[in-house]
Amino acid sequence: MTQPMISLTIDGKQVEVPRGTLLVEAAKKVGIDIPVFCYHPHLKPAGMCRMCLVEIGRPQLDRESRKPVLDEDGNPVIRFGPNLETACTTKVDDGWVVRVNSPRAIEGRKQVVEFLLTSHPLDCPICDKGGECPLQNLTMEHGSTESRFVFEEKHKAEKHVPLGSLIFLDRERCIQCGRCVRFQEEVAGDPVIAFSQRGRNLEIITTSHPGFDSYFSGNTTDICPVGALTTADFRFGARPWEMRRSASICTYCPVGCNLMVNTRREVKTGGREIIKRVMPRQNEAVNGIWLCDKGRFGYHYAESENRLRHPLARIDGELVEVSWQVAFNRIMDGLQTYGEKPAGLAGGYASNEDYYLLTALMKGLGGEALLYDVMGGGTLMDAYGLSAGSNLAELGEGDAVVVVAADLHESAPIWWLRVKAAAERGAELVLVNPRPTRLAAYATHNIRYRYGGAAEAVQSLADVEQAGSIDALSHAAAALKQAEGLVIFCGGEGLSPAGSQETMTACARLLKAVGKPGETNNGIVPVWSAGNTQGAWDMGLRPVGGDLRDALDDASLLYVLACDPIGDDPSLQTSFEDETFVIVHELFLTETARLADVVLPAQSRFERDGTMTTAERRVQRFFPVIAPQGTSHPDWKILSAELEALQIQHKMTSAAEVFEHIASMLPAYMGISLSELHNTPEQWPPVGGDDLYYGGTAYKNVQGVGVQLPTIPTGDERLASSGTVKKELPEAPLVAVPVARLYDRQPLLLESAILHSRLEGDVIKMNPSDAGRAALTQGETAQLRWGAQQFHAVVRIDEDVPEGIVLVPHAVGKLRLPVAVELTAVKEDPS
Repeated sequence: MTQPMISLTIDGKQVEVPRGTLLVEAAKKVGIDIPVFCYHPHLKPAGMCRMCLVEIGRPQLDRESRKPVLDEDGNPVIRFGPNLETACTTKVDDGWVVRVNSPRAIEGRKQVVEFLLTSHPLDCPICDKGGECPLQNLTMEHGSTESRFVFEEKHKAEKHVPLGSLIFLDRERCIQCGRCVRFQEEVAGDPVIAFSQRGRNLEIITTSHPGFDSYFSGNTTDICPVGALTTADFRFGARPWEMRRSASICTYCPVGCNLMVNTRREVKTGGREIIKRVMPRQNEAVNGIWLCDKGRFGYHYAESENRLRHPLARIDGELVEVSWQVAFNRIMDGLQTYGEKPAGLAGGYASNEDYYLLTALMKGLGGEALLYDVMGGGTLMDAYGLSAGSNLAELGEGDAVVVVAADLHESAPIWWLRVKAAAERGAELVLVNPRPTRLAAYATHNIRYRYGGAAEAVQSLADVEQAGSIDALSHAAAALKQAEGLVIFCGGEGLSPAGSQETMTACARLLKAVGKPGETNNGIVPVWSAGNTQGAWDMGLRPVGGDLRDALDDASLLYVLACDPIGDDPSLQTSFEDETFVIVHELFLTETARLADVVLPAQSRFERDGTMTTAERRVQRFFPVIAPQGTSHPDWKILSAELEALQIQHKMTSAAEVFEHIASMLPAYMGISLSELHNTPEQWPPVGGDDLYYGGTAYKNVQGVGVQLPTIPTGDERLASSGTVKKELPEAPLVAVPVARLYDRQPLLLESAILHSRLEGDVIKMNPSDAGRAALTQGETAQLRWGAQQFHAVVRIDEDVPEGIVLVPHAVGKLRLPVAVELTAVKEDPS
């Protein structure tokens, strides 16, 4: 409900804001800065630090009429309170007169700074926060030149305390503002750090094992107003003014978080610029000012010593380093000799420009470009995807969110934050899942189905009125029908390409039945397994319909980009050992690259520019951050040279030129210019300015927030039912279902040693009944077998796992689809 507008005066300026606005924010709206330490615009007010003290005058009211008392000139009589008040906890009202910079308020803030410094160490010359420290800045502006307190009585506390493997605490520097504790409780939903002790001994501790066990711990270092919390990879690493900043996009998941990458030239690298830290770049429609720890710390692969730096070609059966000309000639020979049945295979981590030219190459040779993914339904997004102008941060009371076959906390953590926050603001949250996930605690409706029945469960929501049901399903359906905004997150857990296609189609039917396709804050958001899978769909790639092995065996030439099929499934190796000519673009010598005929060193996203499309259908641009490794080239540049040599297409000289071609050819992208991608509207709350005490050290976005693609209405023929949905799960006593884990041991993540302690071991989860039948106990090692494959893993017994199901993280079992398995205990060798 929209609040009525009220008017007040702050330091002589007339201000008009909605009733109930906090005073600190009302002042911010007209460019008046009220200094804060404990307050943050994304946290609940606390009033702990007292730095925001101001004088507040309120109209005097007549006791009987409750109307303002007027002076002889007809103006309201203003009465100022006897005490200074905190602007961060006080909601403004009509007719107030506020003095922010009066002598009395200035003196009050001066005393607060003086009190804070009585226990603060003189670390400024070496403190990591120096140069972007709110306490340092506010001391210069509001502090005293001399202290009335005895230096020898300064409080001493332990320094360099590991709260976990990623975050360190200097207890002496902490000013006990509570921002970190409140962020973990309110925003992250992980209350794993807390205050301990009282008085001058008050300190932050971790209450979890392992320490600071949260996917969002790095955000606490951004909002810490001093140098108390620092990250393990940046501590004592550089000064802010020494570093260059470049805009990038995270590719680990389909959210597309906006990043600012700080780099610096260093002697130890011979003067080469290296990445020092990854920070959030504000985009309130995407990630706000938050990052998950995988996106923040998982950048080290770009500078790994294991990177491919020069082309490799197979000569006399061995891969040897060759020049680019030799490698290019080998590729041209291969394309001409083995090109009668070519196929491209690409993962979801490349750019739109890469995908577009790979598709052009395959079409030019008479083949097709395949998407290395098992989830279908991407072609429905042009009509039923999230509509242009949508913003998950706006969802709340009167809206609804449906999450189908997905664990957002593991697959897309920032979306987990967004959906959790929407539910807390009053949105109806409907979970359609075969097992409970962390979102279940915030859901208003939980709908369970057996694995393999996702499409039927979603369809039931659309059909429930016709069925006349009055059960929980009908209550959920009624809530969806009344919603103004309806956003459906659809994943692929336990589903094949055909099953996920049918599930996505059912979601589209549901959206059409009870939602408003094409309207703001309505649409489907696919929970793809990689950062630019939606871009791959848009550029014409399609997942393999059947068995990937059949597609590989059928190809005479295979062009592999940004994926490692053999690393994921070693049984595919035989498909690469026949007469197929294999070309691979890679960052590392993966298992697939080891069997290739030509391997070309590709550039990472930090070394090049291009565009990507999030699952919310937002096109965003990323930029070069560091110099390329060795003689590596961007994928699009290699493909463009090959297209020109084959006389299929003229050579393109930049990623910008490729994107302009995309924008002239694809209907959904038609007319989008790079300048539009650089559009930077004013965002609230304002961050990255001089007042670092307000929003933290997240960076202001001046490089562009991207463009959300419009939906294109189409006919309903794609939503026609294919009949009774076939149960896809194998008929067997035990079925292994691959599930997502954030720290999934993919090659890029493994190059970031800082995250190794967070990697989950070889662990599977199963129901107590199944464990009992298999004579397995908690913590015991089991062997899983299917076909000729097997692996060992530690058993965790969990009542939330459905009977007959074994949950296997992708990285553990190398599974892409559910399979029937046999499970036996691994007996210890008596010797």
